[in-house]
Amino acid sequence: MISITHIQLSYLISLDRNRHFGRAARECHVTQPTLSMQIQKLEEDLEVILFDRSKNPVEPTEIGLRIIEQAEKALLEVSKIAPLAQGNKGEVRGEFKLGVIPTLAPYLLPLFLETFIQNHPKVELVIEELQTEQIIRRLKLDSLDGGILATPLKHKGILEQPLFYEPFVIYLSPKHPLLKKDMIAEKELSREDIWLLNEGHCFRDQAIEICKKQVPKEQSRKNLVFESGNLETLMRLVDSKFGYTLIPYLALGGMKDKKKKLRFFKPPVPIREVSLIHSRAHLKENILKALKDSIQSSLPGELKQKVFKGKLIGLSPQTGN
Repeated sequence: MISITHIQLSYLISLDRNRHFGRAARECHVTQPTLSMQIQKLEEDLEVILFDRSKNPVEPTEIGLRIIEQAEKALLEVSKIAPLAQGNKGEVRGEFKLGVIPTLAPYLLPLFLETFIQNHPKVELVIEELQTEQIIRRLKLDSLDGGILATPLKHKGILEQPLFYEPFVIYLSPKHPLLKKDMIAEKELSREDIWLLNEGHCFRDQAIEICKKQVPKEQSRKNLVFESGNLETLMRLVDSKFGYTLIPYLALGGMKDKKKKLRFFKPPVPIREVSLIHSRAHLKENILKALKDSIQSSLPGELKQKVFKGKLIGLSPQTGN
């Protein structure tokens, strides 16, 4: 019977990733002869050649690629054992990789992170700012444990736990005629005057869905087209140029000096659903629950109490598939 060790599989995957024995050895914190010997022993036990050493950099053989694929799956399954045991004991501990979309990260993370870390010191949070499609793809590859983004997505194999419902708010140029109004209806917003995030942001798709009014091109004052990946950049453009942009309600926390440029929508207020998502086969349920509780308890009172009579703005079919 062939005996294959966890260490051998780790060395195998590292060598495939680095395509260099020396770099793979450094990554695994062993000497190069040690790593080479284990790879060679694995090849002898399996009676196959896993890497073509005549090439520079080294390349996996055809059978090597197939075995590496199985090795990655095997190590992934092994990595699930400890979280499963910890969850059974009710422990909130371990690493948790979280993806957060850019229109939430700068406003939501400061609300709950400090408290979460203090309450759960044995959890190592690894957070990345990613777009929706990146989060979904990484969840399906098991390289993320969870994501915080706008929903509903309706993706097979992904569960959504709604956290809160967040209103959209209008940020207007000082010269914009709508600034004279206390509240603004959706139908009053022209699509030609809006500054948008670039493609790939679900917030962009939702903004376009809200602002449906079209005006003849000759009546448009906007002869500059600019799209950004940053809401702060769009607000600065509004300040210096004209038009308006939409921002999430949580962004208002740091905008006390800009209140004169903000307007709320007339009811029904357009809102987005924000959820914590994860795969159906998730094993870190205790961390997920702790995250959800921490986020919801940190929210402003008006979001907790759901005081806004809202109209849910969905995602585009491309994002939600």
